[in-house]
Amino acid sequence: MSINQLIFRNLKKNLKNYYLYVFALVFSVALYFAFVTLQYDPALDAAKGSIKGAAAIRTASILLVAIVSIFLLYANTLFIKRRSQEIGLFQLIGMTKNRIFRILSVENLIIYFASLLIGVFIGFSFSKLITMILFKVTGVEAVAALHFSKEALIQTVIIFGAIYLLIMLMNYLFIRRQSILSLFRVVSQTEGKVKEISVMEIIMGILGIGLIGTGYFVSSKLFDGDLISMAQLFMAMIFILASVILGTYFFYKGSVRFVANLIRKNKNGYMNVNDVLSLSSIMFRMKSNALLLTIITTVSALAIGLLSLSYISYYSAEKNAEDMAAADFALIDNAHADAFGEKLSENGIEYKQRNIQVLEAKIDVEKVLEQDISTLNTDDGLMGVPIVKDTEVDGVELADGQMLFTGYSDALQGIISFKDSGEVVIHGLNEEYDLNFIGMTTEHVISNYFSSGGLPTAIVDEKDFQHLQNDFDPELQNKSTIYIGIDLDDEEKGESANSIFQNMPFSEEFGYYSVYQLSKDLKLSMGLTMFIVGFLGLAFLVTSGCILYFKQMGESEEEKPNYTILRKLGFTRKDLLRGIQGKQMFSFGIPLVVGLSHSYFAVKSGWFFFGTELWTPMFIVMGLYTILYSLFAVLSVLYYKKVIKEAL
Repeated sequence: MSINQLIFRNLKKNLKNYYLYVFALVFSVALYFAFVTLQYDPALDAAKGSIKGAAAIRTASILLVAIVSIFLLYANTLFIKRRSQEIGLFQLIGMTKNRIFRILSVENLIIYFASLLIGVFIGFSFSKLITMILFKVTGVEAVAALHFSKEALIQTVIIFGAIYLLIMLMNYLFIRRQSILSLFRVVSQTEGKVKEISVMEIIMGILGIGLIGTGYFVSSKLFDGDLISMAQLFMAMIFILASVILGTYFFYKGSVRFVANLIRKNKNGYMNVNDVLSLSSIMFRMKSNALLLTIITTVSALAIGLLSLSYISYYSAEKNAEDMAAADFALIDNAHADAFGEKLSENGIEYKQRNIQVLEAKIDVEKVLEQDISTLNTDDGLMGVPIVKDTEVDGVELADGQMLFTGYSDALQGIISFKDSGEVVIHGLNEEYDLNFIGMTTEHVISNYFSSGGLPTAIVDEKDFQHLQNDFDPELQNKSTIYIGIDLDDEEKGESANSIFQNMPFSEEFGYYSVYQLSKDLKLSMGLTMFIVGFLGLAFLVTSGCILYFKQMGESEEEKPNYTILRKLGFTRKDLLRGIQGKQMFSFGIPLVVGLSHSYFAVKSGWFFFGTELWTPMFIVMGLYTILYSLFAVLSVLYYKKVIKEAL
């Protein structure tokens, strides 16, 4: 047999056995090429007035390279180890290590660059779809066209060419370092199996669960008001990160094995074939894969958490815009309001206008705070807030001496917690006014132009407002003293009204808001973030799923003699397959559940800083991630089914 024939036969065999490696390589190239094409797409250039995301896309492409590089290098490590016996046989028949390396290099060259060409073609085919998705989520009105970028092609070839050289270097070092005898032992040494669980593993298992639980508990207390300084918050976040990551490692190193051992002991030795193939196998293999599973779980949690937070912001864009403006259009000058109103009337757009007089004052809220007054971080211990009277706010009617906070957000609640009632003191220029605090609402009645750092607005009785108006501190009135809110009678004319507003000379000034433009801007920025995070998350999902799949392929080949014995003992394929399905639920389910749990507590601790809705965006992200992740478990079961069939 000639060398060329040998290379051809090896290529055919490897493509059959490692088709998912080729698929992952093609997918990685397609994903990267399509992503990089965005940087050079003329359609994106046409929308540069709306999207300022070239730097963000470039940064994300670097992260994408890192993810793909680590995956391909790791996959190649598994790939070359699986071929160790083949390499050993080549040496036995007299081939030198350099000649074997050249044969493998030619094979890899053909597979790698053929996959590269296919990936570029697929990436080019889907580049228009990806551009359309970007324009859709960001709200950009531009036409996406199918565009082939030579710059993107050159960049892709250079990056993946460099990765290929690294792969060849790894293969060369592997072949040079291995003896013939060690090459035949590589596969058998990949997993260590320990029959009895040690005391150290029990301690490590309990400690792992304890560290994760402690991290979750501290994260739930992160913004409840107990931590009053940035230094404390920073130290708490470092503790949470270290506790959860270390706990996750101990969890895989000892907790899973410890819990599985308790379940096995509870069966009093009566284990069926399903227990042997699933529970026992997991006990022996989780420990050796602890570091890999910790990395996969941590990065999965990070990807799910970031995507959830960005989607929460995107999902809440309209509500956030409404809270910022408190009307369809917010203004702070009567002359400008009249000019805008005339333009609306000229275009047949009917509207309602409400004017609210606003005063700035400092309030002593020590008696109604849940935590220490020092959390306000003010020199005099007083909180500066805008004050309006109840007669100018719809649906609010207060008695003399009462005060109500409105516009109170979940984000503020996470930092400053108020009691339901109590006594507050408003400081005027010459006098102090004792009022009875009766609670708070989340509705915003004036724009955030008047709010200092997102603090709420105080509503008081008209009589108390008159007293304050005659005794206000002029130095505090550094803003306009009037809020003008304009609401359209017909919301369908919002785009037309927004176009008129944007053409007004004052539209860009601070304090002038259009809820329609605010919503667009928020969706633009958060849509781009969500698009990039989603792209990176998809890349990591596929690469990590493939890595776990490769591990299952290796385990299935190692356990093939066991399946042969079980088949000879009379167990059917269906019996073995049920045990394998249970094993895959553990192998893929445990990292998935732990990753989802980590991301849930991370998102839950501070989601209110990003939007107004938690559950729907988070469940959508987690649901999609779970479905896509589960596909690799299904592929693993199908591969095991093939191995079981060949076992006898």
